[in-house]
Amino acid sequence: MNTEIPGSGPGEPGGCAHGIDALTDYLERDMLPADPSIDDSPECQRILRSLRRVRSLATPLREADEAAVTALDQDWIRGIMENIGREAKAGRDIPFAASDDAAALVITEGTVRGLVRGAGDRTPGVLVGRCVLEGDVTVVGEPIMLHVTVSIGWGKSVADTVALFREEVAASLRQHTDLVVAGLDIVVDDLHFEADEIGEVGDDA
Repeated sequence: MNTEIPGSGPGEPGGCAHGIDALTDYLERDMLPADPSIDDSPECQRILRSLRRVRSLATPLREADEAAVTALDQDWIRGIMENIGREAKAGRDIPFAASDDAAALVITEGTVRGLVRGAGDRTPGVLVGRCVLEGDVTVVGEPIMLHVTVSIGWGKSVADTVALFREEVAASLRQHTDLVVAGLDIVVDDLHFEADEIGEVGDDA
């Protein structure tokens, strides 16, 4: 069976039946009127959580003074949104090791990316950009490589923040998957201001 069947979209088991633009509009409307096809879909909810995270960084900057607005990299924000949109698709099925009852348990590649984004949400100062699973994830026990790009909050120790994020990712994947991760490649490709730093940017102008 597939653990992601609830809320599946037509022809895409475990996926979200709505595109990234529709989900963004739904979020902008404060999710009103309620849409059960979104509210009851684990995949749609995963994507909405990622969109909220991006909006939580972008909105305060847009509302700040001109000096702070210059700190907002629009290409960076668009890139994050595009990555979330691509990851909205379920991707490959990733099996668990056979249980006693020999049930065919799987999760989707998109769900694993969601776990990585969740690890970023739990790590102060981290915003996940792109997540790529390299290798044959459809074979239990096959070693894979995980490539992740992140943006780090301005003023935080890059080395310490990446180390914490690495621990969060490893713990989450151990708990929720049977993936054998041979390597976790984390690339810091940007820095960003966080909401509590925006006032300081404006004060320096």
